[in-house]
Amino acid sequence: MERPQLPLNGLRAFEAAARHLNFTRAALELCVSQAALSHQIKGLEARLGFALFRRLPRGVALTDEGAALFPVLNEAFDRIGATLDRFVGGRFHEVLTVGVVATFATGWLLPRLDAFAAGHPAVDLRLMTNNNRPDLAGDGLDLAIRFGDGDWQGVEAVRVLRAPFAPVCAPALARRLRTPGDLAGLPLLRSYRADEWTRWFAAAGLAAPPARGPVFDSSLAIAAAAAGGSGVALLPLRMFEQDLAAGRLVRPFGPEVDLGSYWLTRLRSRPESAGMRAFRTWLAATGDAG
Repeated sequence: MERPQLPLNGLRAFEAAARHLNFTRAALELCVSQAALSHQIKGLEARLGFALFRRLPRGVALTDEGAALFPVLNEAFDRIGATLDRFVGGRFHEVLTVGVVATFATGWLLPRLDAFAAGHPAVDLRLMTNNNRPDLAGDGLDLAIRFGDGDWQGVEAVRVLRAPFAPVCAPALARRLRTPGDLAGLPLLRSYRADEWTRWFAAAGLAAPPARGPVFDSSLAIAAAAAGGSGVALLPLRMFEQDLAAGRLVRPFGPEVDLGSYWLTRLRSRPESAGMRAFRTWLAATGDAG
């Protein structure tokens, strides 16, 4: 059965009238007279072969058919409007939503974002920070930057930055430390990755002392606790260069350990768009590979 050719003006008039449930307000929105709007809706109803509104003494109500059609049209016009809004200055702007582990966002990415924006004006970047547990599909992310070994099921991972870990603490606490063995008597601030301190002590040639001290789900929170004198933190130094330069945190001695890297990840099932490719290329040129 051939579908009827439906008039766009009639569809727009119906959507506005159904949204307001008032022909006068719909006509004002569309900058037409109420008579013209009513005529467009009647023409649409004639094409469809059924009524969309029940005319009441005071206003209108949707028929069952109108109630079924309205949400479809409403969504369609919203999507058209959102797409047209992305054409600015004669150029299509791609919205790129990127999940970023908060430590990387504040410690490395944010100071460099102006350079990306300047070089890629057609990409509108949206950043959503997290504690290294992004859900690419569930959170509606195009890409995600996370820390680890790069081996995550179902995703393509590109290394962005290596970030060795080392102990840091407040200056007053650092003055009490001479060798790595001195850490045994102090609170060691820990993340949810339970083996980090064990691996650092192994790299320093020592047995790890019994774990004690609070556990955090964010390196930013660990850094704040360490700067406040609550204990010694094991942190990726490259993410806290400003705190180290300002003296809020001090690195008391040398040994460091490689616990992972920062990676740009994308679902393998998701085709790479122009904006995604631009962001990946920029990160590769700006991070360790650049």
